[in-house]
Amino acid sequence: MKTVTLVLVLALSAGGAHAQQDKGKQRGNPREQQMSQQDRQRMRDDMRDAYRDRDRSRPDRQRQMSREDRDKLRRDVEDANKQMRR
Repeated sequence: MKTVTLVLVLALSAGGAHAQQDKGKQRGNPREQQMSQQDRQRMRDDMRDAYRDRDRSRPDRQRQMSREDRDKLRRDVEDANKQMRR
């Protein structure tokens, strides 16, 4: 039984190591994968457009509340909490 278990463990670990080796081979030569200057510029433009579109779809940020507004809001929330407890 121990022999079967040992063979099974070795087979599984060898399969994992083989998969890792294959994964490394897919990367190829890094120099072959370098992007051309035109491709890099195209990617920059695409990212700039994507961020520009994202910013357009966002609503404008709300203005910063003044100290008085924050105090009033805090009192209103406290009063509402007191009302709910009753």
